[in-house]
Amino acid sequence: MSSTIDGKVVVITGASSGLGEATARLFSERGASVVLGARRVDRLRSLVEELTWRGGKALAVATDVTDRAQVEALVEAAVQAHGRIDVMINNAGLMPQAPLDRLKVDEWDRMIDVNLKGVLYGIAAALPHMQRQKAGHIVNVSSVAGHKVGPGFAVYAATKHAVRALSEGLRQEVKPYNIRTTVISPGAVATELPDSVTDPDVAERIRAFYARVAIPADSFARMVAFAIAQPEEVDVNEILFRPTAQEL
Repeated sequence: MSSTIDGKVVVITGASSGLGEATARLFSERGASVVLGARRVDRLRSLVEELTWRGGKALAVATDVTDRAQVEALVEAAVQAHGRIDVMINNAGLMPQAPLDRLKVDEWDRMIDVNLKGVLYGIAAALPHMQRQKAGHIVNVSSVAGHKVGPGFAVYAATKHAVRALSEGLRQEVKPYNIRTTVISPGAVATELPDSVTDPDVAERIRAFYARVAIPADSFARMVAFAIAQPEEVDVNEILFRPTAQEL
């Protein structure tokens, strides 16, 4: 497996906007073949058309990460099109914030399904191929909330702490297969993530915070690129980054 991005086959979930879209753009520019999954198929297809028009290789696959079969179909589409999968980026996520006593139980369930089980389904889909190849790189997306818990962030932080724990266990288990793992924990990055906050007063506070400090989504894409482009014997296991202006 080459230590450059050029020529790699990269699968990205949550690719129709935000972090996933920015990563798809950067990787396509650098010569990767990107296979993109998301629920919003129209936006996904528009992105693929744009990347293809610019000379890139891109494929769109309708994917709800809460459905294991759909995640498997996403990875299989990459393998069918390109013969392998080099990088799996488990990016899809939700961040509906509210204090626990507001009992947003449906939102708790949704965060667990997307933020944690979605990552597990991505690993389950990609890992067998990477084991056969004796090569591959799995990138899981956590958050600063996976390191620090704040009021209203309890369930979201729990899912992102779990992603970090899962990633460390995965790192240890895949050593015999020459597979690399990276968990990336962004701070406030300008995406649609705050739009998933349904509690009005919490939403107002989160949006004001993001408006003040958030950095562009391509900052995340560059972090992923850094980890992937290292020499094969270098395994960048964890990246935590924040806007310079972000305190917590």
